[in-house]
Amino acid sequence: MNIQDGYRFRAMMAGRIALLAGKLLRRNFEGTSRIEFKGTTDLVTETDYASEALVRDELARAFPGEQFMGEEGGGAAFDADLVWIADPLDGTTNFAHRIPHFSVSIACCERGEPVAGAVYQPINDDLFYGWKGGGAWRNGKRIHVSTQSDPMKALAVTGFPYDPTNCLDALVGRVRSVIPRTQGLRRLGSAAMDLCYIAAGLFDIYWETTLKPWDVAAGFLLIREAGGTITNYSGGPAPLNGGEMLATNTLLHPIALQMIQYHS
Repeated sequence: MNIQDGYRFRAMMAGRIALLAGKLLRRNFEGTSRIEFKGTTDLVTETDYASEALVRDELARAFPGEQFMGEEGGGAAFDADLVWIADPLDGTTNFAHRIPHFSVSIACCERGEPVAGAVYQPINDDLFYGWKGGGAWRNGKRIHVSTQSDPMKALAVTGFPYDPTNCLDALVGRVRSVIPRTQGLRRLGSAAMDLCYIAAGLFDIYWETTLKPWDVAAGFLLIREAGGTITNYSGGPAPLNGGEMLATNTLLHPIALQMIQYHS
């Protein structure tokens, strides 16, 4: 098996395991799930833990001895030689409030670079996956970022940190800068899905701060393979643990940088 085939195999397995975890999320969505607070507004449910255990165990069966990092249980460093990174339930607040927009995200990384991954939205039965050099895919069809070059016809999406106390002015400033210069702005509550929608051309501009590797690893790969651009707010590289990320369809990246730097 050559390197490309190996990456593809890992993407297929990530997708298969994401589907299994998604079934668990869908089954628990209408039931009761014990809620805990990791912070003032940062929720975690028993479903988060159950999903992470499923993902971890399935990966261990498929790839014995390989390292794992999960949002809830921690584990290996994100930039280890080879590590699986998973967010077992991205959009926990939506899930806890019975809002049907959340996902499971699984990525394989080599020294901090995502090389294969999948994101699954179980309510819509929507599976995104991709691998290094192999493109980005949605339910078996190849996807690409949009070709929109006019910011006034561009749809933007963002997310808010759990604790905005120290960045509220900048957060509001960026929203004020973007809204009148684009067609509109959305906030859906799942960073992994926001990135997938950039990769699929549904959104054109995305930005967010206080991000973690499990939030963005799979989506980072999908955008890159779909022809998009990802940087930090200054236009430089955006490592998985960089905290801030701007992702676009590439054509709009220069103007998007101007928009979000307006109040940085």
